[in-house]
Amino acid sequence: MKSADIKAQEGKALDSKDRRILEILQKEGRISVAELASRLNMSDTPCLRRIKKLEQNGYIDGYSARLNAASLQLKVVVYAFIRLSENSDRHADQFEHEMSQLEQVLECSVITGGHDYLLKIVAHDLLEYERFVKRRLGSLKCIASIESTVVLKQTFSRHQLPVN
Repeated sequence: MKSADIKAQEGKALDSKDRRILEILQKEGRISVAELASRLNMSDTPCLRRIKKLEQNGYIDGYSARLNAASLQLKVVVYAFIRLSENSDRHADQFEHEMSQLEQVLECSVITGGHDYLLKIVAHDLLEYERFVKRRLGSLKCIASIESTVVLKQTFSRHQLPVN
């Protein structure tokens, strides 16, 4: 568990204003402190203090822009189920390190069942994904098998976590 996760669990329980701040920031990350404070019927300084505390306690990991994959010509999303050739710390560490270096891999999760990992991968097209599998994933000796599932259509994607 990351230290930020531990801090968040050890920190005081969130009150309704903290939860509302998190809810608004998730949807409108570029909102000004003044506008946020106004919506919460607070003055700027206490609002900013709450935001800083939420950041320090690990509730807020950071801020970023959500990019449109289609605009960047990233038209293919694939979920790849990975089975390692050996169930060992050495192979897991090697695999996780390698995946963290590949910008096409958006998510890497340890899973239960018949596979060890689930990857979310983006590519411009299926040919590019095939090359990625053969040249990048296929070259790793720690991988025993790869099963891919191509997303035909994403009906929705939620980026906000429930805070209530």
